[in-house]
Amino acid sequence: EIEALIKSLQEVNNAAMITSVITILSKDFCTSMNSNYRKGGLIGLAATAIGLMQNCALYLDSLLPPVLHCTDDPEARVRYYACESLFNIAKVSRHVILEHFNSIFEGLTKLYADVDMDVKNGANLLDRLIKDIVTEGEAFHVEQFLPLLQNYIRRSNPYIRQLLVGWITLLDSIPDISMIDYLPDFLDGLFNMLSDSNREIRQAADSALSDFLREVSVSTVVEFGPIVAILVSQCHSKERLNRLTAITWLAELIHHPYSGGDALLPYHAQVLGAILRCISDLEVEIRLVAEKTNNDLLALVRDTSGSFQLRALLETLSSELLSKEDVRTKMAALRWINMLMEKRTMDMTEHIEQLLPILLRTLSDPSDAVVLLNLQVLSRISLAQREEMEGAKESEKEEAQFQLVLHAILNLFAADRNLLEIRGSLIIRKLCVLLNAKSVYIRMAEALCHYQVHPTEKKTSDNAAFVAEAEADRLEFISTMVQTLNLILLTASELSDLRSILATTFVRKELLSQYCTGRIRLVDAKDGPRVFLKLFHCWCHNPISTFSLCLLAQAYELSYDLIQRFSEIDVTVGLLMQVDTLVQLLESPIFVHMRLKLLDVDSQHHASLLKSLYGLLMLIPQSDAFRSLNDRLTTVCNLREHLGISHPVFCEEKSSLVSKATLNVGSLLKRFDLVMGQYQTAKDEAEKLELLDYLPSKGMKTYNEKKPGMHNQVEIGAKGGLQGKYPESKANLEMTKKMTSSNHMISAQSKGKIVVRDVGLTNVTLNKEL
Repeated sequence: EIEALIKSLQEVNNAAMITSVITILSKDFCTSMNSNYRKGGLIGLAATAIGLMQNCALYLDSLLPPVLHCTDDPEARVRYYACESLFNIAKVSRHVILEHFNSIFEGLTKLYADVDMDVKNGANLLDRLIKDIVTEGEAFHVEQFLPLLQNYIRRSNPYIRQLLVGWITLLDSIPDISMIDYLPDFLDGLFNMLSDSNREIRQAADSALSDFLREVSVSTVVEFGPIVAILVSQCHSKERLNRLTAITWLAELIHHPYSGGDALLPYHAQVLGAILRCISDLEVEIRLVAEKTNNDLLALVRDTSGSFQLRALLETLSSELLSKEDVRTKMAALRWINMLMEKRTMDMTEHIEQLLPILLRTLSDPSDAVVLLNLQVLSRISLAQREEMEGAKESEKEEAQFQLVLHAILNLFAADRNLLEIRGSLIIRKLCVLLNAKSVYIRMAEALCHYQVHPTEKKTSDNAAFVAEAEADRLEFISTMVQTLNLILLTASELSDLRSILATTFVRKELLSQYCTGRIRLVDAKDGPRVFLKLFHCWCHNPISTFSLCLLAQAYELSYDLIQRFSEIDVTVGLLMQVDTLVQLLESPIFVHMRLKLLDVDSQHHASLLKSLYGLLMLIPQSDAFRSLNDRLTTVCNLREHLGISHPVFCEEKSSLVSKATLNVGSLLKRFDLVMGQYQTAKDEAEKLELLDYLPSKGMKTYNEKKPGMHNQVEIGAKGGLQGKYPESKANLEMTKKMTSSNHMISAQSKGKIVVRDVGLTNVTLNKEL
């Protein structure tokens, strides 16, 4: 009846009466307290729209509000009739209804999420109808719909999410609508749907994201900034699929064909942070994608000619090195720093002071791979030039950077002795490989000769006790460092060229070419005396190391002069252990040239070499090392008898070889005496201040003088026994174990004394309270 009435009124153009009918249905029925009235009003409005047909567009402003109001009705049947009425109005109006799309979509979302199944089914039909109208029409404005989309895409209701994904996919499929332009407005919402508990929603969101990624990959215009921010945020998500999809997107953006990667340059720091976060992911698949993406980004930055912010990248890399314990992340960060040092060396020098402490801290990492790569970065830094040195030569700039790195490493060793013990050898050997063994050793020797306590380690008090403690600690560190460097020099294959150079120190110039057989150049061989002099000045801080350096350089006359001075040095457990180690090294291939020299009984140096080794033999107690060296020397003496040489040949011109090398043996020995005097002075000061716990193990006693009350002197007892006080308690224990394994019997005396008895030989009492 209402439909017929409306048709008749339309025939006579009675618009006022039509408006009155709509008003009555809206106000008297649709807003009535009686649900049946509301149902009737909705049916009446639908009949009115059908009766109006193509003229329905003229009355949409009056028809839609009451219908949309009823979509929120508490009665399920009323909501159903509202959905049906809205369906009929849309079906009649077609594309004209798009002018009210936002209002209709809000009503549709309410119906779509309804708890009543009939209402949901009706909402599905209405949704399909509206989609058909949007697809057919050309009057849809995405810009007006976006605020509504942004509002609803944050909702967690699965039905609303399902509705939104469908609409986003539909709009993206319409040729006249470019959803890529509006991607940042809803991309984050799509990613959040990947963590939905509903499998269908996850699949729909994943499918939509895959489609958008394909479009982005070929799009000529992409707004990278907001998209990158969303992807970086999603890389930190707790959900696996979110992280995997986000890192996959970043990988594609890096290879964007129309930007050539340069469009990402302003966002490299953010992208790199997200990639490094995913490299340490627990999921293998995410790690693999992240590692590949990191390699691609690194290659992109390395090869780009565009400019980028270096500080932001370094801040990201520094943060990852300090905060992450993952080996993969640290390796990736170090590779980035290494690449940046290679690409922008001059610019990187500005940031070295901030970067160097972080790299030094990384040297303590448990992973050897991280330490080795870190050393490669430090080596590259040490070779860089310092631009702030205006007016300086290029070599001076490189030298300043080289010394900066070496001094920093020495300070690190001084602050962390455990690192020196565990990783010192690895670090120094790798530096020798990456840089130059001769340069590294010379620069370290120079640095140690002038080494002072790092400013951060100085005591704030002017108390003499602190000064004495700092001096004793400084000398102890230098001595330990020299011992470490010397052991590496004698054993590491990486330093074979440096050993060859030292071996030519005292070779006559006309014979140098015979030693240059491809392993070392003639110019390096000629540099032997300078290298020896630099090392000798530093090696004097450790007597046994100095002695072994002379043997390595074949300076046997000098080694004999040194062994005579050992009688004036405290023979401590630490020194005896070093002698024991040296005797074992004398049996290694490193000293094969020295052992063969023992056969040359007629040579000028033979007497000095033989007396040097016998002097070394006299220093050590009877043990395996003693017997090993004694057997070899006995063999040499037997050789004399077999050859019929009754008297040893002594060198008439002592230190002749040293003189030929333009080195003054007297100045070398004075240097040794001077350094040993420093240890004695520090020891005397410590004794005065009762700081015996800080004593270094190498102190030089006053010549031909026995001070009263001094217990650190070595005395020969009536039975030839050796009595002395040894400062290192840990070394005492190690020496005790060594003596135990060498046919010695140990018995504990009162007051903490250790008595070592060699059966039938001597009694050795170590008067040290442990």
